[in-house]
Amino acid sequence: MRLVTKISMESGTYLGIKPTDPEYMIFDPVVTDEMAEVCMGLKLRTLRSIDEIAEKVKKSKEYCLEQVTKLMNAGIVRADDSTGVRKYFYPIWVPGIMEGMLANREQCEKYPIIGECFERYTRERTAALAPNLPVGQGLMRVMPVMSAIENNSRTASYDEVRDLIERAEAISVGACSCRRSRRLIGEGCGHLEEDMCIYLNRSAISMSEMGFHRRITKEEAYEILKRAEDNGLVHEINNVEKAGDAEAICNCCGCSCYSLRIAEYFRCPDLIRSNYQAQIDPEKCVACGQCVENCQVNALKLGRKLCTSTPLPEPAKEDLPKNTPWMFSKKHWALDYRTDRHEVADSGSAPCKMECPAHLPVQGYIKLAAQGNYGEALELIKKYNPFPAICGRVCNRRCEDACSRGCVDEPIAIDEVKKFIAEQDLKAEHRYVPPMINQTGKPYPEKIAIIGSGPAGLTCAYYLAAKGYTPTVFEKEKIVGGMMTLGIPSFRLEKDVVNSEIDVLREMGVEFRTGIEVGKDITIAQLREQGYKAFYIAIGLQGTRKPGVPGEDAEGVMSGLELVKRVNAGEDVKLNGKVVVIGGGNVAADIARTAIRCGADSVDLYCLEKEEAMPMSAEDREECRAEGITLHPGWGPKEFAAENGKVKSVTFKECYATINAQGRFDPAYKEDITTEAEADIVLLCIGQSAEWGSLLEGTACKTGRGNCVVADGFTWQTDDKDIFAGGDIVTGAKFCIDAIAEGKQAAISLHRYVHEGQNLLFGRPVQEYKSLDKENADFSSFDRAPRQKPAVAEGDAVKTLHDLRKTFTEEQLKKETERCLGCGSTQVDTNMCVGCGICTTKCKFGAISLIKVHDEASLGYEKIIPGIMAGTLMKRAGGIAVKTVTKPFRKN
Repeated sequence: MRLVTKISMESGTYLGIKPTDPEYMIFDPVVTDEMAEVCMGLKLRTLRSIDEIAEKVKKSKEYCLEQVTKLMNAGIVRADDSTGVRKYFYPIWVPGIMEGMLANREQCEKYPIIGECFERYTRERTAALAPNLPVGQGLMRVMPVMSAIENNSRTASYDEVRDLIERAEAISVGACSCRRSRRLIGEGCGHLEEDMCIYLNRSAISMSEMGFHRRITKEEAYEILKRAEDNGLVHEINNVEKAGDAEAICNCCGCSCYSLRIAEYFRCPDLIRSNYQAQIDPEKCVACGQCVENCQVNALKLGRKLCTSTPLPEPAKEDLPKNTPWMFSKKHWALDYRTDRHEVADSGSAPCKMECPAHLPVQGYIKLAAQGNYGEALELIKKYNPFPAICGRVCNRRCEDACSRGCVDEPIAIDEVKKFIAEQDLKAEHRYVPPMINQTGKPYPEKIAIIGSGPAGLTCAYYLAAKGYTPTVFEKEKIVGGMMTLGIPSFRLEKDVVNSEIDVLREMGVEFRTGIEVGKDITIAQLREQGYKAFYIAIGLQGTRKPGVPGEDAEGVMSGLELVKRVNAGEDVKLNGKVVVIGGGNVAADIARTAIRCGADSVDLYCLEKEEAMPMSAEDREECRAEGITLHPGWGPKEFAAENGKVKSVTFKECYATINAQGRFDPAYKEDITTEAEADIVLLCIGQSAEWGSLLEGTACKTGRGNCVVADGFTWQTDDKDIFAGGDIVTGAKFCIDAIAEGKQAAISLHRYVHEGQNLLFGRPVQEYKSLDKENADFSSFDRAPRQKPAVAEGDAVKTLHDLRKTFTEEQLKKETERCLGCGSTQVDTNMCVGCGICTTKCKFGAISLIKVHDEASLGYEKIIPGIMAGTLMKRAGGIAVKTVTKPFRKN
């Protein structure tokens, strides 16, 4: 207690120490009375030799050296050899002693309370400091990335990380203290701790001497900084020393770092900000979201650029430390900042990105394509969707439905643009294979199994591989691709397109094990025994639902999807006679068109919905009719008639509504109004069902509506904690792009799950996307321009299983991309921006830059506490008082 009190008083942070305070509790399991007694002979940030320490505490030099060595091993005391004689000191609590204690991993694993104490101290003791230190004088400070300021004539040496590296006589790297603390208390964010904090000079020597860090070269230091930037992490320095003498460079994330927490939780970024601030050039910005997603303090949001017809309301004035008595005032803090991250402004943003389930940066890749940068456009797309060539052919195009251009003439042909860009992925020489990007720069050894190779499973595998894992995909069929390979006919999606995009996963190291049905050939329990740490179930809906009417088991009544599978598997399927297809979605259209190609004399398609409400797209309806298929909307099956056990006709009853007053699917019929259709074959496509086999046996997974597995709709974790699930087997039948979106989110969760102490929620953005209000948009300045249409190859469509649709020519692409209205733009909150410059490294359009708005350098701890803090506090208090007093007089 005496030692803790002494350190706190010398640090200027003494508020009266109790045994329940973090300063006491962090020492309690580690520091013996003997260590404390000798440590009383040291002084804060003051060098003392063993002789001086021994004299102070009246103990032998040998005894003092023994205890000081223990204190160094505990991370409390540091050594300094600059005078030629080894001397010792202890730093302030933070940044200093507590980080040192966390550097000793063995000690932390034995006493995890060390992590808890660090979290508490940096939260409880910072409340008073946060609003009361001026720019440049905080104990930690953000440093801008060098690429963002190297051409700025106002840049000073104390703005440059490079200056610290170049002048360092010793450099080491070790674990991030904040992330280790978060892990120890089970609050990790997926940004892992290893090789993240760089120490310089005497701190590097001390830490590496004790085995907490490893010594590195300047070149390795630059590699670590670059890797941090690639991962969107912010450079910060220990700002306790005078400008240019920092002893640590941290690479921080807003979801774990206790320094960045000052900006986010306390909303006091002045304490840590650099001398710079981000600014957006709206004319160049395309709201791709790369800067927004990588902004660690959530200072950037996707907003609108499209002019309004009536002015938007002015945002409410925000309370800030400079105009508010803020000390200890929780009502101003963002207590839930790690689970309440919103990335879209209240005004909304580009509808194409907002309405896409995977939130592809449509405006961004259209701009890159317009510039002829097709490779960069493909790279941008694949950050969100690893299968653009597939989606360019089968997506249901919600982006186009939402496109603002539709308010002028016709929506942009977004999928055709994406299809053109993705053609590069089909050629091995132009293929984009993403580099592995993680904090360590090394592959992760943890084994993850993915069960099912449809769009959800393959997407999950893709993003895990990009993160550094080698996932294993188990597929019960002989070929990979799930419904993309077997369930979609080739005249809509050629199999060489699917195979080309799957080949990218093979190049990334994904392992495929086909012909293995998990639950039958091997169980999840056995896979656990083989070392698999987590599982992702994405088997899709394999079965076909029946209508539940008399005669449905007659010969000739079959699954329409099974027909497509057989054709895709290479069988020479022949259909004779009259075919009736029951179902009204896009899959039903595929089945009907497949039946025509298999030789059916006629194909009639019946569905419950009226034509205007059919789930089938207008394009699919048009293609069906063009191929001679007759559509009969508004009818539901009543019974199947059979002769000698074989179907001969279907009786339908009129369906006048499919949705009830509560908004649920609940078909209503006129039983007395019927029609009869002759049929030699009936192909059912009224929904798909789950076929589990023995997959879930021995697990804690639960199934719910439609026999789908129950999983959290954000993390995709099931009731069995190491099993995650996604795609149709969770949500019911949806579209390929929905499964892709879910697979990406599952990969994030799986990465966190397989690492101890990582939370599945912290730091992930809230999945709330808001389109700008097109009703309040001014389209008067835009000229009409015709939508480009791709050519169709010559040939009789009903006689081929090949896709006759061509891709845009480059001339068509240029014309179509010129039609984009450029609806969205990023917005910057200048108060929250800490000037790190990470945003500038992510922008491909030169739309964001750093400008120097301050010119402050650290004066050193002794001048900061208590002098500057006290002066700033008095200025703040006086300024706020003056504003408060004069406000009524100003009104008069």
